[in-house]
Amino acid sequence: MKIKDILANTRPVSFEFFPPRAADGIPAVLETLDELKAYCPDYVSVTYGAGGSTRGFTEEITFEAKRTAGVEVMAHLTCVGQTKEEIHGVLQRLDAEGVENIIALRGDPPKGDSEYVGVEGGFQHASDLLEHVKANFDFGVAAACYPEGHTESVDLDSDLQYVKQKVDNGADFLVTQLFYDNRHYFDFVDRARSAGIEVPIIPGVLPVLNSSQVRRFTSLCGSDIPPDLDKLLDKYADNDNSARDMGVEYATGQVRELWDAGVPGVHFYVLNRSYSVSRILDNLMIPGHLRQD
Repeated sequence: MKIKDILANTRPVSFEFFPPRAADGIPAVLETLDELKAYCPDYVSVTYGAGGSTRGFTEEITFEAKRTAGVEVMAHLTCVGQTKEEIHGVLQRLDAEGVENIIALRGDPPKGDSEYVGVEGGFQHASDLLEHVKANFDFGVAAACYPEGHTESVDLDSDLQYVKQKVDNGADFLVTQLFYDNRHYFDFVDRARSAGIEVPIIPGVLPVLNSSQVRRFTSLCGSDIPPDLDKLLDKYADNDNSARDMGVEYATGQVRELWDAGVPGVHFYVLNRSYSVSRILDNLMIPGHLRQD
C-alpha cells in the first residue's frame, strides 16, 4: 500500500532504521524491527547511510522487512555517488520486490567531503530525482523538509521554494528533519501552507539517547537546542542511562503536544534501538499503537 493512501485514512506512526556498516549487523536491525512491530507501525523506512555508503544493505533490509515483517516499507534513495542509470536500476529492483514507497533525497556529501558534488551523469537535486521517479514508475514518493532551514540554504524563504519544487515534482508528503522545539514545526507548516504546499507534513522525532550524540546531530543538521533541553543535556552529560530516561520524558511531551495539535502522523528516528521509542509509545497510549504482546 502506498503511504499516501495510509495518510488518507489514519495518522501513521512510523519508525526509521539505518543499515549497519557490515552485513553481519543486519540481523540486529531486523531484531529491533521485530521488537517494535509490537506497536503496530504503519510503515518503516530504511536509510541509505552516510554518503550512500551502505546502499546494498539498505536494499537487503528493505526487501527482508517487506517479505517477513508484514509492514509497509519506505526505502531511502539518494543522488549521492550514482549515475541516473544506476539509480534507475535501484528503482527497478525495488519495484520488482514489491516495494511501493520511497523517499527521494539528494543525500549528504560522502565522508571527507565538505560539500555536495553530484557525479557526472547523475542527479543534482532531490527534485530532479523525484521528477525521474514519477515519470518512470508508480511509487508513492516522499521528500524531506527542514523546519529550521537546510544548512546550505541562504534563508528560510529560499529553502521553502526548494521544498515546494519537490512537491510540484510529485512528492506525496513530507517528513521533517529532527527538531526539539515544536514551535519550529508549527511555524514551518504555517509558512508552507502560505506558500501553497498542501501535502501532509509529518514531524520527525529523535529521542535523546545521550548528550554528546544529540549535540553532534543538531550541529550537523543545524537544529536548535531549546534552553530547557540544553540544561538537561549538561546535567546528564556523564550519565547516558539518565540522559536516555530524560530523553524518553522529553520526547513524550514533545510528541503529545504534536499529536494533540493534530499532526498527520509521527516519524520516529529510532537509531536501531527499541527501548526509548517503546517507552514513549507506552506513555502516549495512542489508539492503534498500543503494545500487542
